[in-house]
Amino acid sequence: MTVKPLWQALSDANADVIVNGHDHDYERFAPQTPDGAADPRRGIREFVVGTGGKSHRPFGEVKPNSEVRDATAFGVLKLTLKAGAYEWQFIPEAGKNFTDSGSGICH
Repeated sequence: MTVKPLWQALSDANADVIVNGHDHDYERFAPQTPDGAADPRRGIREFVVGTGGKSHRPFGEVKPNSEVRDATAFGVLKLTLKAGAYEWQFIPEAGKNFTDSGSGICH
């Protein structure tokens, strides 16, 4: 099963962010096209946030456009949506040090 048609539909609708769960880890990707090419101007930033507390899964090979990844901390991703921009912050469970934060401009 391919998710490219979904990514294409979201790209056509000018989506800025995709948030996924399931994998037992955290990973943030640079903005990319439905074909997986880096595109800082028109691409969609992807977050994989599977850090709800069941277990961690070790990472395999680094995927293209992966910017940050962690499989040591449970936590939540806080997204702040603004007119024309968004911010993110990974908030780890008590006692863990991993965090990730940043911002992006909407299309």
